Amino acid sequence: MAVFPFARRRGVVSDEKHPDSPPPQEAVAGEYVSGEESGLVEEVKDDLHRGMKPRQLNMMAIAGAIGTGLIIGTGTALKFGPGSLLIGYALMGFVVYIVMVALGEMGAWLPHKKSFSGYATRFVDPAMGFATGWNYFFKYVIVLPNNLTASGIILQYWRPEINVSVWIVVFGIAIILLNLIHVSFFGEAEFWMSLVKALVIIMLILLCFIISLGGSPSGHRSGFWYWTDPGAFAQYSASAKGVSLTVPGATGRFLGVWACIVQATFAYLGTELVGVAFGETPDPRKNVPRAVRQTLLRIVFFYIAGVIVLGMAVPYNSKTLANATSAKTSGIASPFVVAAKDAGIDKLADAVNALLLVFTVSAANSDIYLASRTAWALAKDGQAPELMNRTNKRGVPIPAVALSSIFIALGFLNATKDSATVFGYFVSLVTVFGALNWIAVLVSYLAMINAMKVQNVPRSIMPYRNPLLPYGAYFALFITTLVIIFSGYSAWFPFFQVDKFITSYIGIPVYVLNIIWWKLFKKTKRVKPSEVDLITGRRA
Repeated sequence: MAVFPFARRRGVVSDEKHPDSPPPQEAVAGEYVSGEESGLVEEVKDDLHRGMKPRQLNMMAIAGAIGTGLIIGTGTALKFGPGSLLIGYALMGFVVYIVMVALGEMGAWLPHKKSFSGYATRFVDPAMGFATGWNYFFKYVIVLPNNLTASGIILQYWRPEINVSVWIVVFGIAIILLNLIHVSFFGEAEFWMSLVKALVIIMLILLCFIISLGGSPSGHRSGFWYWTDPGAFAQYSASAKGVSLTVPGATGRFLGVWACIVQATFAYLGTELVGVAFGETPDPRKNVPRAVRQTLLRIVFFYIAGVIVLGMAVPYNSKTLANATSAKTSGIASPFVVAAKDAGIDKLADAVNALLLVFTVSAANSDIYLASRTAWALAKDGQAPELMNRTNKRGVPIPAVALSSIFIALGFLNATKDSATVFGYFVSLVTVFGALNWIAVLVSYLAMINAMKVQNVPRSIMPYRNPLLPYGAYFALFITTLVIIFSGYSAWFPFFQVDKFITSYIGIPVYVLNIIWWKLFKKTKRVKPSEVDLITGRRA
C-alpha cells in the first residue's frame, strides 16, 4: 500500500478533491498552488479567503476568548476558597490546552475551512459532524444577543434612563457591518479589541498583586494569609427561594472544588475561537502551531495568574465580594474591583465598567463570525441549505452572516423581566454545547490517530506534534465528560429545582437526537479507520 502518494509534492491540496488528478500548477477545487511557494493559496470567488493575518490570529489566540467569565465569573467561584478556585482553573486549563493542541495537530496537517464539524464528518461520522456544527451554531447565535444585552447593561451604569434595546440596535448594526467586510477587517478589529483586553487583564493582575504586597492606600500586606485565614477551601453553600444550605465537612469542600471546576469550564469556553479562524489563515503549517502556543501563554498568565492574585487580595468570606456576586454585569460585580475597594482604592468600578464594554462588544463580534463560518461549513458538507455556501468576491459568506445576525432580535426579550428570565434559561440551556464541542474535537482527533495506525501512517509525518498527545486527549475527554454529566449538581441544592436540572442537561439529548436524526435521514455510517481520508488537504 502506498502510504504517501503525494509526499514529494510541494504546496497545498484543497479539502474538496482527492489529489490524484491535477498537477500542482492547476486549480484544485477553488484553490491552486502559487509557483514553488509552499503554503500560499489563492481562492476563487465562491470560497472563504485566507485573509486573516498571522498577528491577528496570534492576538486572537492570546486574548480573543477572554470575556466576562474571567473578569466577573471568578467572583462566584472565589466564595468557595482560593484553593478550590486554583484547582478548578488549573485542571480545566490543562483540558482546554489539550483540546487546542489536538485541534492544532489536525489543523496544521490536514487544514480545511469546515471548522470542527468538518473533522467530525471526515474522521468519525457525518451525523456527528451535523450535530456538532449545528450545536456550535446555536450556541453562538443564542450567546450573541446575550453579549449585546450585557453591553447595554454596562452602559446603563451611567445612563440608566436609556433602554437596553437601544444599545442592542446600535452595537448590533456595528458588528454586522464589521462581519460584512473582508475578513482582514474583522481580524483587525479583533486584534485591537483583544489587545485592549490583554492590557486590561495585565493591569488588574498587577493591581491585585501590588495590593497583596501592601502597596495600596490601606497599607495592608496580605500575601498568602487568606489561604490560612479564613482558609483555602470553603464548604459548598447554595440558596434558592429564601432557603439556604451549607454542606459541612469534606463533602462540602469537595463540592466547592467541583463548583469551581464547572465555573472554570464555562470561563474557558470560546478558547476554540482561534480554531475556526484556522480556515482563513495563510500557511496553516506555520501559523497554526504558533497560535496554539499563544493559547498556552494565555491560560498560564491570564487565567492561572489571575486567580492566584485574586486569592491573595480578597478573602472568600468578604462581605463586599458577596454583595458583588449578586450584582448585574457591570464594574461593581468584578472581584478585581472588590479587591480595590477593600484596599481603599475608589473609582476603579467606573474604569473597569468602561473597559468591560470592549469585552462584551468583542464577544458579540466574534459570535457572528463563529456562527456564520459554522453555517458556511455545514453547507459545504451538505448539512445546511446550499444558499449558506455562497460567498461574495471578498470571500464573505453573506447569507450565513445574515442568518446569524437575525438572532440579535432575541435580545429584545430582555425588555420585560419575565421574558428576561426565560431568555436566561435559554442561554443556560445551550451553554453545555460548548463542552460538547470539546468532546467532538477530542473524539475526532482520536479517530484520526486510530486511522493513522490502521493505515500505517506514522505520526512523525505531521508538521506539528505535541508531546502530551495522544494520551492527554484521553484524559481531557474523561474530565470533560465528567463535567457534562455532573454539571447539574447545583439543581439538587438546597432542594431539587426542576428548571435548573432541565437547563443543565437538555443540551445532551438535543445533541444525541441530532446525531440519530441525521443518521436516519441520510443513512450515514461511521467512517471505518481503514477508509478515513488522510490525504486530502495534506501538505507536503
